[in-house]
Amino acid sequence: MENPLLTPSPLPFEAPRFDAIRREDYLPAFREAIARAEAEVDAIVANPEPPTFGNTVEALEFAGAALDDLSGIFFNLLEAESDDAMQQDAEELSPLLTAHELYISHNEALFARVKAVYDGRSALSLEPDQKKLLEETYKGFTRSGARLCPEDKKTYGKLEEELSLLELKYAKNVLDATNAFTLELDDEAELEGLPQYVRDAAAQTAREKGRSGWVFDLTHPSYVPFLQYSARADLREQMWRAYNSRALGGPFDNRAICAQIAGLRRRIAQLLGYADWAAYELEERMAKVIGAVRRLLDALMAPSLPAARREVAELLTYAQEHGYREPQMQPWDFAYWSERYRAEHFALSDEQLKPYFRLEDCIAAVFGLATRLYGVQFVPRTDLPVYHPDVRVYDVQDADGRHLALFYADFFPRPGKRGGAWMTNFRELSAPGGKQRRPLVSIVTNFSKPTADAPSLLTHDELTTLLHEFGHALHGMLAEGRYPSLTGTNVARDFVELPSQLMENWGFEPEWLRTFARHWQTGEPIPDALVERLVAARNYHAAYFQVRQLRFGLLDLAWHTLRDDTSFAGSDRRTSPQQEDACQAIEAQALADCAVLPDIPGSAISTSFSHIFSGGYSAGYYSYKWAEVLEADAFSQFREKGIFSREVAASFRDNVLRRGGSEDEALLYRRFRGHDPDPQALLDKLEIKSI
Repeated sequence: MENPLLTPSPLPFEAPRFDAIRREDYLPAFREAIARAEAEVDAIVANPEPPTFGNTVEALEFAGAALDDLSGIFFNLLEAESDDAMQQDAEELSPLLTAHELYISHNEALFARVKAVYDGRSALSLEPDQKKLLEETYKGFTRSGARLCPEDKKTYGKLEEELSLLELKYAKNVLDATNAFTLELDDEAELEGLPQYVRDAAAQTAREKGRSGWVFDLTHPSYVPFLQYSARADLREQMWRAYNSRALGGPFDNRAICAQIAGLRRRIAQLLGYADWAAYELEERMAKVIGAVRRLLDALMAPSLPAARREVAELLTYAQEHGYREPQMQPWDFAYWSERYRAEHFALSDEQLKPYFRLEDCIAAVFGLATRLYGVQFVPRTDLPVYHPDVRVYDVQDADGRHLALFYADFFPRPGKRGGAWMTNFRELSAPGGKQRRPLVSIVTNFSKPTADAPSLLTHDELTTLLHEFGHALHGMLAEGRYPSLTGTNVARDFVELPSQLMENWGFEPEWLRTFARHWQTGEPIPDALVERLVAARNYHAAYFQVRQLRFGLLDLAWHTLRDDTSFAGSDRRTSPQQEDACQAIEAQALADCAVLPDIPGSAISTSFSHIFSGGYSAGYYSYKWAEVLEADAFSQFREKGIFSREVAASFRDNVLRRGGSEDEALLYRRFRGHDPDPQALLDKLEIKSI
């Protein structure tokens, strides 16, 4: 029987044959795809012709396309539709893929050909994307140990294999720990304060699990509104402690794994000649060096921290005036009292807003915004298979009808799906032999599911999440180019969030909100007064949330600027008390000077901080703030010329979205905006002032 993962798809646009793929297809497919990819590499090495850009660098870029396609399917489903068997496959695949990467990066004959082309680059007539590909290919070899001695290459390979397995284990532990906890309530009195939509969702979860009453869990649509609205402080504390102690001890303990991952990364970086992992990673970012990151974080933290502490102090006073008896604002109480204050002072709550944000209307509005700005259309394709019944697929067409991408959207939580929201690709844009293969783009979220009594209704935060991930998707769908490693979202990590965070701005624009926000039952448009209050409350507790993000960035840097951690993070994977203690010790040291709420014993960030330990943001979490500075400056261009300005949108599309990583990102931004951004742009947007 043919393997559907290895044969060209006969479907339109070569869409994946999700309906034909079986779990047992993956391992054989990977083994065959790896063999094919290595044969293609061998052919490059064996080419008797002198090395050229075309027969070496470009040929290497397109080698292993089948393996790339297969990886795009497997690893995306590992996040969105996983089970224990897939996790097992991932663990078995990890050393195979590491060995394959080393087969390329430590191939001396191949590197010699690449180096020959690189050394002669000044005599070549290359276009900008070809120059960038040559630079990145050469750098990719050197950053993967191509210049190491044979013994160090063996060490490098061993460390990389250990690291990839630990990252998989870390992610599995977070997913298992998240799924392991539920709060089951049988007494309706325990639901005090919870809006009806929250109760309905919990009742449905209970029915799905074969339980009575109401079941709450640690997924975003359940956990967040529970902390915002539950009048039961004891239950809020129980939920908060469960969420903030995920994978902290117990059967899914990530404490030692955090230390081991950080230690392995440090050893790899130092083996390659870098001071630490942050220095290694930042070389490929817009920031380039740790000093630039620290200057950004300091410039934002200096005014934000005192402002955040004032916000918390004001909230504590308000809470105490309304019966709160704690001398400090406890972390499980912050969201509850913050929501009460917002409802009273801004006459605004999620319960008021949700009826106007039916998911179907929000999807249509976001698509319509893309049409208005960029001319693109989204045509539903119910004839194409999907990997879960919840998933939808669209043919994305340009204004002239040209096919741009297939767009997959997966909105609702389920046990095999990790929490949060993200954008990814099943296939990158590429043009082997000059023939374009357009991308297959996906966004994954965890929005509240429809219930028996109501459709899926979004909070305003979820609406901005949809806009955010769709901004990433536009970066992929509107990509142009020929080299997959330089198209779409394959850009510097601190640049990649610009399109996504830029899109969030429309979520606060009355002119756009009024085009679609209608009550799902009555059809009445959202009242002007409610929109005005939403806009007025936009920067409510902005300093608190800014400090929260900055703290994440500081913690990330603390883990990845370690230079001598042999006491707890050797290369072996055996757990030691020092490794477990290091987790909370590093957090305490990194965050001691920027606390706004009390530190709670028995809680930790690191053990479930997937972004930096398994999600590709190591030494890069600061990039959200770096990109916010970019988008604050970029959106001011829309404000100047109109939020639906086709002129500004065309410039952004041409200079940013379509270019990918084909040129230096700082240059691309300057072409769009005409100048470099300043952190003050973000402080002004958030209305955070120094005192």
